Amino acid sequence: MRLIQPDPAAALLGLRAMKTVASTDGAIRPGARALMEAAQKMILHTQYDIDALPPVGATELAKGFPGAQLRAQFVNGMLVSSLADGVPSRETVAKVEEFAGALGIATPEITDLRLMADGHMLLAKLDFLRRGHIKDIFKNQLEQKGPLGFAKSVLTMRGIIEDKALAARYRAWEKLPEGTLGRGLIDFYNQHGFAVPGEPAGFPEAGLYHDFCHLLGGYSTEPEGEIQVASFSAGFKKERPIYIALFSVMIFSAGVQMRPTNDPFVTVGVLGKPGVAELMLAAIERGSKVNIDLTDKWDYWAWIEMPIDEVRQRMNILPKPAV
Repeated sequence: MRLIQPDPAAALLGLRAMKTVASTDGAIRPGARALMEAAQKMILHTQYDIDALPPVGATELAKGFPGAQLRAQFVNGMLVSSLADGVPSRETVAKVEEFAGALGIATPEITDLRLMADGHMLLAKLDFLRRGHIKDIFKNQLEQKGPLGFAKSVLTMRGIIEDKALAARYRAWEKLPEGTLGRGLIDFYNQHGFAVPGEPAGFPEAGLYHDFCHLLGGYSTEPEGEIQVASFSAGFKKERPIYIALFSVMIFSAGVQMRPTNDPFVTVGVLGKPGVAELMLAAIERGSKVNIDLTDKWDYWAWIEMPIDEVRQRMNILPKPAV
């Protein structure tokens, strides 16, 4: 998912439309404002006074906003912005729907926003999860491990059983030389008290790319780091990348528990904290330079004995930019 810079006229229209959405309920809230400011700095390269921008209607926006890719990017931006400060109101979602419709962008994520705004949280979660990267993880787990292996991975994730033989394969990484990818990940797990696959609460193997991205990208497990690692992954994910970014935004900025685990931790408004919105956009751009989609059945076993720096070089994982 690459971030496209629009021409100056479209940039102004888009920013006006983002403000229109963000001010539907009154004053612009911190997360939405931070995203608009970050978009000006990181994508649009403009310096408009957000409070002075006039609103824009759907017809005017559609007339001056060219290109399907740019339109899709703008709709994605509206989705993120509408979740930046909590679950959006019905009025906010209606404005998102109006603008997306005028731009000719039909996307099921807006339906999930509508369900959330209407209080149908369980339906919204189920619909979102069945379309996004969590579905991809479980699909890949089933294809790679078969029905029995899939069932065992779900039961271990839920803490019902354990697979000692599988866990031992991962614990063997503790014997790898320091600085290698496998040793780095097992050290990361031990540092944070995480379970490896096969241990109770261990995540299915098809989803380990998330933890590898923490390691390879240098992102923390704090809410700000989780927003970045999801954005980094969205950058290189080939199919439906917005889901992986929205998933993290829902948990850490909208306060909605979306995980298929028992972890209750959520936060509200992380994107409104200074610099986080800029770090999110920088992570997307950084991820877009990676030359392999780690979410698509990546065989990390072929890489675990390599030095981490060599892995980064081969994958074209660039240093984190200063923002």
